[in-house]
Amino acid sequence: MVGMTSPKTAETTASRPAPVVPDDAAQARRRHAELSAVIEEQRWNYYVLDDPTMTDGQFDRLMRQLEELESAWPELVGPDSPTQRVGPPPGASLAAVRHPSVMLSLDNAFDYDEVEAWNQRLVHLVGQPAVAQSGFLCEAKIDGLAVDLVYQDGRLVQAATRGDGRVGEDVTANVWTIAAVPRRLSGGPDGLIEIRGEVFLPLAGFHQLNRQLEEAGRKTFANPRNAAAGSLRLKDPQLTAERPLTFLCHGLGLGSVPAERLSQVYQRLRDWGLPTSPETRPAQDVEQVLAWVEELGRRRHQLSHEIDGAVVKVDQLDLQARLGATIRAPRWAIAYKFPPVEVITKLLDIRVNVGRTGRVTPYAVMEPVQVAGSTVEMATLHNAAEVERKGVLIGDSVVLRKAGDVIPEVLGPVLADRDGSQRAFVMPDHCPDCGHQLRPERAGDADLRCPNQRACPAQVRQRLVHLASRAALDIEGLGERAAQALLADGVLSDEGGLFDLTAESLLGCALFRNLDGSLSAVGAKLLEQLEQAKTKPFERFLIGLSIRHLGKGVAPQVAAALGGVEALAQASVERLTEIEGVGPIVAEAVVEWFAVDWHRRIVDRWRAAGALAGPAPREEAELPQTLAGLSIVVTGALPGVSRDQAAAAIVARGGKVTGAVSRRTDLVVAGDNPGTKLAKAEALGRPVLGAAAWAELLEQGPAALIDSDQP
Repeated sequence: MVGMTSPKTAETTASRPAPVVPDDAAQARRRHAELSAVIEEQRWNYYVLDDPTMTDGQFDRLMRQLEELESAWPELVGPDSPTQRVGPPPGASLAAVRHPSVMLSLDNAFDYDEVEAWNQRLVHLVGQPAVAQSGFLCEAKIDGLAVDLVYQDGRLVQAATRGDGRVGEDVTANVWTIAAVPRRLSGGPDGLIEIRGEVFLPLAGFHQLNRQLEEAGRKTFANPRNAAAGSLRLKDPQLTAERPLTFLCHGLGLGSVPAERLSQVYQRLRDWGLPTSPETRPAQDVEQVLAWVEELGRRRHQLSHEIDGAVVKVDQLDLQARLGATIRAPRWAIAYKFPPVEVITKLLDIRVNVGRTGRVTPYAVMEPVQVAGSTVEMATLHNAAEVERKGVLIGDSVVLRKAGDVIPEVLGPVLADRDGSQRAFVMPDHCPDCGHQLRPERAGDADLRCPNQRACPAQVRQRLVHLASRAALDIEGLGERAAQALLADGVLSDEGGLFDLTAESLLGCALFRNLDGSLSAVGAKLLEQLEQAKTKPFERFLIGLSIRHLGKGVAPQVAAALGGVEALAQASVERLTEIEGVGPIVAEAVVEWFAVDWHRRIVDRWRAAGALAGPAPREEAELPQTLAGLSIVVTGALPGVSRDQAAAAIVARGGKVTGAVSRRTDLVVAGDNPGTKLAKAEALGRPVLGAAAWAELLEQGPAALIDSDQP
């Protein structure tokens, strides 16, 4: 198990007979330290991670041993003793802590000539033969937050941010929640050792976090680096544990590793259970260094996390020692910084878009421009306050970048290019689609919304498109153009009539009519897809209902817990919050949605048309309930099975599919590229089943875990 005490270890420690209280003071101090460490870890697992790894009785026996020891040796009683505290600290205090050794920065190079010049300085200091014999180690420069991990006798005792290099912020409590950071090193050294590395958010985790924040109506992060820094500095480590942070190490501070080269040190770190970057490459000379840097630059947008350059280090450790450091950076390393992915283009206009929940969002319309490998001509501006904050005017030359190298973002204007022809954007006070007066949902909200949810053409159109999206009912023939045409021609007035469409009614829409007046192949295909959509799992309809805050992350849990739309419509806030992953905001949104009469009429029309019926009881009974009562997480790609098909197969056999790994998870099925959920499962000690045993799991249930493949 990575990063925490295994149940077997805890059982062994707690159940052995209580030793006789040592007569020797040194032995008593050692025993006190051992007991205190185990007790504090178990308190952390219980109170913060909500995942105890020993029984209450086992924990109580440890406490009794500690109390007896302190009774015999009163000088061991201190304010930090577990006997003097009722539990762990409530959260990270972000107190200042001093690093055992200084955390230096890196000198930067911004072009290849500067890397060549750095190499020449090395040759000047130690000679060409020494540099040639050593060679270099190149690695990707992760755009995250530098941290210093202090391990004492293999146990993580302190984690801190870089700070000023000498004193950083204490983030130990939060780093303990990161699955990639082991709480104990596997076969690690005795004594103290500092591990330096980077805490960051993978791009997938960053976008997932921003979606969750947006669904909750909270401010999103501009980029993964800010998201990682903010998540690591949260006062409540339970909140940090919910963020998909991870970690890669890139060096040492105080302490030594028996090795001659840094590349050998990295291998030793991996042996101890510490992750290092897979984007690491040895190079014999500066020409190989630059070739690899160029290759990395071409691949940077294909990586799973953001990087802002490459780091080049002298590989031989004794040569590093000879070269030493300046007051701020080692002489034996340099960071090559990739040029920022920013371009300048013309802001042609600022328009507004009305979303499916009524939110009115300004967006920039620009002269098309290539940035980070794709053509961009539009970018969101979020709200009127954001437009004002950025200070952009229509007609400005603006600086554009891709936030996280993915999302287009307008950074600001090029003031030197202004000639007086620019004009300010004025946020409309009425909906551009239906004319209703816009208003904030609550006093003080920056966002304006159109209150005409029932009949605003833009909102109805966007709800139809969302209902047909892959995450919901996956109706390929119902895109933006089709939705617009059906509404404009009066064939549909809202999504309630979607499953009532017939060949005759579609002939009323020019888009689906041939020149001779017959139904087009596109229209026939849409009708076929609508029939297929009627039988989609309940959770897919949940996503398609456009209930605010109820997205694909929590829909499977709600569907599994309630089973059908009747139970959902009658559920109270209290009942909904009993479901894993459902908080008060989601629960209240569901109850409020079903309190609206025209919402209920939409569901009634769907059911009358044969949708939302769920699987026939006969079909359910035919399948053995091999997974009855089990909470299962599926992560990664299973061969020949989509994620939705896997979820349906589990539910059909009595199991429950959840989106997040927790201590309540009974089993994790890990396919190819499982991501952070596999690491979380390993950290929490949840059973993991490999993709090759998928069929056996459905047939045999938990018995498939025996002698199964492990990822």
